[in-house]
Amino acid sequence: MYKKDIIIIGQQAWDTTIGSNCKNIALELSKHNRVLYVNSPLDRITLYRDRHNPKVKRRLDAVKNKEHNLIQVENNIWNLYPDCLVESINWIGNGAIFDFFNKRNNAKFSNSIKKAAAKLGFVDYLLFNDNEIFKGFYLKEFLNPFLSIYYSRDNMLAVDYWRRHGTRLEPLLIAKSDICMANSVFLTEHCKEYNEKSFYIGQGCELEIFNINDHAVIPSELLKINTPIIGYVGALQNIRLDIGLIRHIALTRKDWTVVLVGNEDSVFQQSDLHQLDNVVFTGPKPIAELPKYIQFFDVCINPQLMNEITIGNYPRKIDEYLAMGKPVVALATKAMEIFKEEVYLAIEWEEYVEMIDKALREDSAELKNSRIYLASQHSWENCVNEIYKSIELTINNR
Repeated sequence: MYKKDIIIIGQQAWDTTIGSNCKNIALELSKHNRVLYVNSPLDRITLYRDRHNPKVKRRLDAVKNKEHNLIQVENNIWNLYPDCLVESINWIGNGAIFDFFNKRNNAKFSNSIKKAAAKLGFVDYLLFNDNEIFKGFYLKEFLNPFLSIYYSRDNMLAVDYWRRHGTRLEPLLIAKSDICMANSVFLTEHCKEYNEKSFYIGQGCELEIFNINDHAVIPSELLKINTPIIGYVGALQNIRLDIGLIRHIALTRKDWTVVLVGNEDSVFQQSDLHQLDNVVFTGPKPIAELPKYIQFFDVCINPQLMNEITIGNYPRKIDEYLAMGKPVVALATKAMEIFKEEVYLAIEWEEYVEMIDKALREDSAELKNSRIYLASQHSWENCVNEIYKSIELTINNR
């Protein structure tokens, strides 16, 4: 697909500080197309609660027209700060009343997008919706794109905020979209329940960042560790990670050190993991620094809970670990089946410890190269090529 105009909306703004599938896809699309990446509009409750946050102030400036709200951030890609304030309506219990106000929010949002699209000269554009169930629900009708895509990368309905109205609205949004795409087999099957034009497009990895550096300097937090390092990088969230499993690993094998790199939620902050001598918290690190830590891990882990959120989730950190040749132990979910030849999969706590021990014993240069090769197949270029194939197939079938 070349020289097309693409509008992307979703939950993650361009100024997000965490890894973002949507941003990576946008950057890859922009190599051959023009892309308008739209931040979610500022809502009233966020303005009230976080009005002193610089990011919220930046969005309020856009609403008040104090700054230009359309910024070119890369060649062929622009970022829009919507010049509208939408109402916070998720507390409304009645579906019909919620729909009335949600449609009004969508109208405001679409008007802001239309102005930016006109300024850029976008015509016959494609609309790519990254899991935005509510603010993107009516945009197909309001924007009238030549093709609308719903991208599912997480089981949003497992989260209370999205479940309240999303249980009713997401199936409708999937059904009316021209194409649905998902980054895991589980989520693809979910979309296919409502739309036969649903495609598995896989996942990408920032391979240019996650690679081995022979001259890397060991991070200061790891300098004094003289045991095998069992490491995790990513957000430390109680809703996704099994604190009990991490504790079990540390207590069962005191001859190992568990290193956790990432921002902690309140449950992790208050957990007794902080009292264990062989558990090290480094705090959050910029994405560019994560490979420095992974390189000195002996085994990488993804100690997920088995729940509605994780069962269909494609954890991008698995590719990041593998890209650096590291042995990986992870929870055996449906989404992880594509890794079963290269990743040690476990369910029970004892099995998890056994798999870590096995990974330490079996590691070799041959296995390392095999892991790196697998990760190299999961590039953003390959992921976007699957998007192109799905679009071409859908258009041809029209």
